[in-house]
Amino acid sequence: MSDFTQRFLFDDSDVRGELTSLEQSYVHVLAKHSYPAAVAQLLGELLAAATLLVGTLKFDGLLVLQASSSGAVPLLMVECSSAREVRAIARYDAEQLVEGASLRELMPDGVLALTVDPRQGQRYQGIVALDGETLAECLTDYFANSEQLPTRFWLYADGSRHARGLLLQALPAARLSDPEERAASWQHLTTLADTLSAEEMLGLDNETVLHRLYHQEHVRLFEPQPLEFRCSCSRERSLNALASLGREDAEALLQEHAGEVVIDCQFCNQRYAFDAADIAQLFSGGGSQEPSATRH
Repeated sequence: MSDFTQRFLFDDSDVRGELTSLEQSYVHVLAKHSYPAAVAQLLGELLAAATLLVGTLKFDGLLVLQASSSGAVPLLMVECSSAREVRAIARYDAEQLVEGASLRELMPDGVLALTVDPRQGQRYQGIVALDGETLAECLTDYFANSEQLPTRFWLYADGSRHARGLLLQALPAARLSDPEERAASWQHLTTLADTLSAEEMLGLDNETVLHRLYHQEHVRLFEPQPLEFRCSCSRERSLNALASLGREDAEALLQEHAGEVVIDCQFCNQRYAFDAADIAQLFSGGGSQEPSATRH
């Protein structure tokens, strides 16, 4: 399995961890667009972050991480469902890109929005400024400032084939009740994680990573949970978008575009085309999941 998340627990500490590995899904995302290396690397790190975060949430729905800025990279966006299906996209200005630029230089005045959109229940959104040196630092600051459980991120991507991530999160007191002991344990485990290099994380399997970091700790590694690239676009959803315009505006679009409205999915490059017969069927209440018989 090349794409998965894997949870682990420290038996002697109130800390949990999660590891994520993306290969095929990351390659699939990059294959849809020709991203420069710096953009592809940032997108890989955000993919890793989203898949790690899904493991911390108990919900049925969608998690969205969207970073925006006024700079060379105005948009990074990753969606990860509770079923661990991912898709992602980036926008960039090639003329503004500078090789070796930092996150702050690529995304000045940047903000990162974290949105949890459950199928049932209330939608939640949190926002943090992208003023750290890395995406991992910004996400760590978000948890620190939002009064949630202490959480640390380590995110890595090579810009072409591999994206990896590590998360550590403090748990409510159970094994260690003394605040000083809890703080010392957290400091110890996160300090060890800071010694992990990008080369080690991108090149080693999870068991080896955990052994190198925590061979003196009692660590339980759970079964991996598969990840995959899957786009949620469909002909039906595209039709729903047209229906939301109303019949008059939809028919006006037909006239403006020579009798055919084409909706492109920006995530996977799938194209959905609709002609006058499709639009008429849509607003007659019949829907149109299949192309009309007037087109071949």
